[in-house]
Amino acid sequence: MREEAKSVTETEKSALRGREVLPALAAVYPQLYLVPGPEGARVYPDIVRSGQDAPSHALNHFLGHEDDSLLWEETPAGPVPVITLQERADFELFLQIMAHRCEPTPIPRTQGASILDGVVNWTKIRAHREEFLRAGGGEAAWPEEFTRFTADRANYKDALIVLSAGPYSAVPAEELGLSESEWLAASHTIRKAHECTHFLCRRLFPEKKDAIWDELVADAAGLYAAFGSFDRALAERFLGVSDGAYRGGRLENYVDGEENKRERLDCLAQKIDRTLRRFESILADRAPDGPYELAIRLEEEIGCWKQP
Repeated sequence: MREEAKSVTETEKSALRGREVLPALAAVYPQLYLVPGPEGARVYPDIVRSGQDAPSHALNHFLGHEDDSLLWEETPAGPVPVITLQERADFELFLQIMAHRCEPTPIPRTQGASILDGVVNWTKIRAHREEFLRAGGGEAAWPEEFTRFTADRANYKDALIVLSAGPYSAVPAEELGLSESEWLAASHTIRKAHECTHFLCRRLFPEKKDAIWDELVADAAGLYAAFGSFDRALAERFLGVSDGAYRGGRLENYVDGEENKRERLDCLAQKIDRTLRRFESILADRAPDGPYELAIRLEEEIGCWKQP
């Protein structure tokens, strides 16, 4: 199991496929051995915060699939691992464990991907400890070195992108005039570029973090990756916006609370419509070289969602 862990964390760019993906990931992130619920949530902090092992190494709560994959995507901010889980149940279970601390939190059907930024990797900590001791650091000096090493989150925290299979934003293929297979392939491309854009922008533009702005830029990059152009109407459809009004869709995932929710969604829809028209104008002047160049241009030329 330690060799599998090494293949994920140290040989960046290596690919894993099929039913080896989840066991290899669990060897590095043993919280994946837990089942969401009271007992899993109780044990979760011991594994993540203290580096304890899971009580069992069974993974039969996951289905697994021959087409699951773990690949590395190159971005202008560096490489990032992209996990694709073909079974919707596995995708939801993965997020409940990794993003919701092993609580059986419902995952919206309109959510088909996620970036998990800041996942503790105890394999990296243990590897550094072994190197420190081999260099003559000594056991007594390790607590001080541990504090120094973990002061930099880049030393021991990972970013993981996890994707599901299925139509993007739950939009059916017939709406787009595509076959099921064409739309599923395009949906995967959109999801991958979308989440990699989050990874990129959080590192290059950390001061511009805003959930809805991030979604607009990432969807634009995803559309460009899949179709080679930006389609404003389709970008609005993904969020559930039409003619400057909210019609029902993914946008509500980013609006907290129920008080005046519909009014707030309609107000956001109008702002989204104006912003995407600005995207359209900027991208019409000069075609970007690719989805990540598109994202960087939007961040640099428009600035931020909060600006008028």
